[in-house]
Amino acid sequence: MTIQGLQIRHLRAEDMEEIVTLSLPAWEPVFESFKNVLGPAIYTRIWPDWEKIQTEVVEKYCREEGDVYTLVAEVDGDVAGFLTYELKSETKVGEVVLLAVHPAYQNQEIGTLLNNTALDEMRASGMKLAEVATGGDPGHAPARRSYEKAGYTGLPLMRYYKDL
Repeated sequence: MTIQGLQIRHLRAEDMEEIVTLSLPAWEPVFESFKNVLGPAIYTRIWPDWEKIQTEVVEKYCREEGDVYTLVAEVDGDVAGFLTYELKSETKVGEVVLLAVHPAYQNQEIGTLLNNTALDEMRASGMKLAEVATGGDPGHAPARRSYEKAGYTGLPLMRYYKDL
């Protein structure tokens, strides 16, 4: 599927507010899934205010300099999604750190295009391996599909929590 007016480009300073704004509805199903899987006691210990925590994470990574890069998907002038990745020169590993697509633009291949662009840039920078970590819960199913479409091979891992 080709989206009219879509372009993938690097982050500009004026994108930050739109990036943060789109990330919250994009990740809301993830945090709802976490709450359902973990239960409210554990969930609130880990994410007492997920919107604030996630805003800080997005701002931190998108403001990073050096070997951290953010790609932006723009559709007809609107920011529709973003992907942040880090290049680890010593190990030759490129790691996708954040990926979010606004719900209005999900299931239109934007996540896959962001991933493929990041992979191309990683290769061009001399990276030999790309990695990404994501959740196995229902809320992360769209992210897993996007990574699989981009050619990643998943290795199931488990993280356990116990309310004390």
